[in-house]
Amino acid sequence: MTNDTTNHPGPLRHLTETDLCGWLGRAAPGEMLEYHRGFLALDSVAQTHRLPERQRLDLIRVARRAIWAAEHGFAHPVQRRHGTDDYSYLLIARPRPKGPSASLSALLGAEAA
Repeated sequence: MTNDTTNHPGPLRHLTETDLCGWLGRAAPGEMLEYHRGFLALDSVAQTHRLPERQRLDLIRVARRAIWAAEHGFAHPVQRRHGTDDYSYLLIARPRPKGPSASLSALLGAEAA
């Protein structure tokens, strides 16, 4: 394994917040999603110019939604280190919480209001 940050692959595809929400809504407990590959703290900062602006803004929204999913009990956030400045940012789906607020769409709708 190399520690050269220019050699690590990016995410399998450009993931949007909508993609992440769709995955959360259908993921079975234990399923895993890599929502970013790189170094989130640097990749999300405009001054580093590591990502095109549109992709950087999408990454910020995806990362915030991943934190939201963890805070609401929908997924576990996990990082896997591959090398210097090279991490996989993962979500692992959890069993759905019980109760009236367990609906992902209800929580998202309440957030939008």
